[in-house]
Amino acid sequence: MPWNNQGSGGGGGPWGPRGSGGGGGGGPWGGGPQGGGGSGQTPPDLEEILRKGQDRLKNMVPGGGSMGGKGIALILIGVVVVWLLTGFYTVRPNQVGLNLIFGAYVGQTAPGLNYNLPFPIGQVIKPDVTQVNRVEVGYRSATEGQRPRDALEESLMLTGDENIVDIDFDVQWQIDAARAEEFVFEIQNPEGTIKAVAESSMREVIGRRDIQAILTIEQGEIMQEVQEIMQATLEDYSAGVTIRVVQLQAAVPPAQVREAFFDVNAAQQDLVRLQNEAETYASRVVPEARGRAARIIQEAEGYRERVVNDAQGQASRFTQVFDEYVNAPDVTRERLFLETMERVLAGTDKVVIDQSNGDGQQSVVPYLPLPEIQRRAQGGSQ
Repeated sequence: MPWNNQGSGGGGGPWGPRGSGGGGGGGPWGGGPQGGGGSGQTPPDLEEILRKGQDRLKNMVPGGGSMGGKGIALILIGVVVVWLLTGFYTVRPNQVGLNLIFGAYVGQTAPGLNYNLPFPIGQVIKPDVTQVNRVEVGYRSATEGQRPRDALEESLMLTGDENIVDIDFDVQWQIDAARAEEFVFEIQNPEGTIKAVAESSMREVIGRRDIQAILTIEQGEIMQEVQEIMQATLEDYSAGVTIRVVQLQAAVPPAQVREAFFDVNAAQQDLVRLQNEAETYASRVVPEARGRAARIIQEAEGYRERVVNDAQGQASRFTQVFDEYVNAPDVTRERLFLETMERVLAGTDKVVIDQSNGDGQQSVVPYLPLPEIQRRAQGGSQ
């Protein structure tokens, strides 16, 4: 210390002896009010305060201050050890640790107990890489004290056929654990960036499609395409973000023309229904008609075969008869006469009348009722 509390000459430190009547005593502020029963108070003695502090420091140093510089060195070493021990830190299973040295990123640590130089040299950032975050575009859902509302400046989009459609959707995303340092250091406003990329990607996809396809059959393709475009764009930005889901909440015409669009949509649905019914009827009637046509064709072919075969048989029979006639005309002529008469008279009642015999005289039995004789013969046999 630069002074001694027990200095010689009755001195009271660097400001001179206490209690001397001269103008040099009384501390750094000059002479104070002097004793003598006055009403003023004596100010606190700064020298006494410093002396007490020095005594306390000596008591804290091992050996009552006798160690000198060695004791101070031990204290400093202890302080450094305690400071270094504060560098141990724990990373939870849902986190990754990002180590910084003098503000520069030096590496990533896995969940568990890890070490980095403590502050102010080192620093650890532990982002949550398992939490799924959600960004709403085109609307704001209900929160405490607020009602759900539309954000028309985000939701109204121009389609490929120059119509306007109102699109509400949300994006679910999370930090990519393998690239968490990009998320922390490369983008300043992650949620705002993701929202801007989502709106831009949706406008790009909507601008390539007609409004009817957007409202009806292509919503699944739209969500998939928006997700792919967003992921590619954010990777170009080195955002360290994974897009999990893009979910359409609503795709409707603007409120001013919504009723007209619904009427058109209903008419188109009726058209599709009638087309389906017509196709169903055609699929039922056409096979039946084809079956009937095939049956008629088969019957005609059978009739043709039968007629042709019959004609060929008759022609063959006539040819055979003609050949026999050429060989024996009389016999053939008589045979043809008898066969013809047999066919003609086979189903009729026959009565034979012999008007005369060979010499011009009447026969003994000029009348022969063959059917009656036959019936009698059948009755007598019974």
